[in-house]
Amino acid sequence: MAQRSGILGAGSMLVDHVQRISHWPEQGWLAEITHSEKCSGGAALNVLFTLARMRVNLPLAGVGMIGEDSDGDYILQLLDDHQIDRQSVQRTRSVTTAMTQVMTTPDGQRTFFHARGANAQLDLPHFAEVATEHRIFHLGYLLLLDSLDLPDKAYGTRSARLLAEMQQRGYLTSLDLVSRAGEYRPLVMPALRWLDYLVINELEAQSLTGVTLRSESGLAAPAAFAQAAAWLMAQGVRQRVVIHAPEGAWGQERADEGHWQPAWCLAPEEIVGSVGAGDAFCAGVLYASHEGWSLLDTLKLAHTCACFNLHAANALDGTRPLAEMQRWMDQAICVSRAAEAGRITSAEKT
Repeated sequence: MAQRSGILGAGSMLVDHVQRISHWPEQGWLAEITHSEKCSGGAALNVLFTLARMRVNLPLAGVGMIGEDSDGDYILQLLDDHQIDRQSVQRTRSVTTAMTQVMTTPDGQRTFFHARGANAQLDLPHFAEVATEHRIFHLGYLLLLDSLDLPDKAYGTRSARLLAEMQQRGYLTSLDLVSRAGEYRPLVMPALRWLDYLVINELEAQSLTGVTLRSESGLAAPAAFAQAAAWLMAQGVRQRVVIHAPEGAWGQERADEGHWQPAWCLAPEEIVGSVGAGDAFCAGVLYASHEGWSLLDTLKLAHTCACFNLHAANALDGTRPLAEMQRWMDQAICVSRAAEAGRITSAEKT
């Protein structure tokens, strides 16, 4: 059998309809839409398209649910344009493609109106025939996939059953969450023992572990991130836990002490938008992990992917080929070094 290669991205697929408006109106009043555009969104698409635009020369494929509508057509066309295998992207007539209306005011404040649409129907039967030769199976976003978030008597949740089954089929498994208020440990904890990689932000890690990583006084010290990552590893994650924040990221491996890597330093005028920055970071982690990079180099690449993402208003247009980003990465200044010079600007901060 040929060695497994490539990344299979599954889960949230949607279209962002971004509207620039003249002002945020009082209830019942009118505001003018000054500009409209749309782009793809959701964990599965953002990760896959980022990797495709990095030109990493890996087989890429998606698994998801979309509607029989114009937004669904748009997603399929983008998958074809990026040469991503869409054989396992299924369509339904019962609901529309998931979408988000993003209202952006002149001061940059954004308000989101989200419809889960077809993503809510993605369930175990849709994966029954999935048996590709990709190496990594990445699922995101948990907590927005209603059917997979349902209880399962044997595994705790249906998503945990899915990840277990994918491991049994020979995949390395990866998970990302969506940041959501409230108690969601019961929906996430059962999945951790079936993971090889977990990539989440500091607020999600804080909610899961109970370790304070961000408070009103700012970001906690790296030692707190180490404590949270160790706790997550103890729940069963097999290979890597990465907790990222605007200021930096902590990476932990099972037989390693872990590393804190500050984010790259950007001037405020270089930052155009932050949509999809977390997904771009995750794409960097997945590629580097797939290629066997060291943990420290993995974190550096992930920060670089997020940094380039910030150069565009949408989730994709900032991405550059891997070789170009690596050349930039070799010369990048990190936040800790910038702090010594008195000019901190986090690479992922907006």
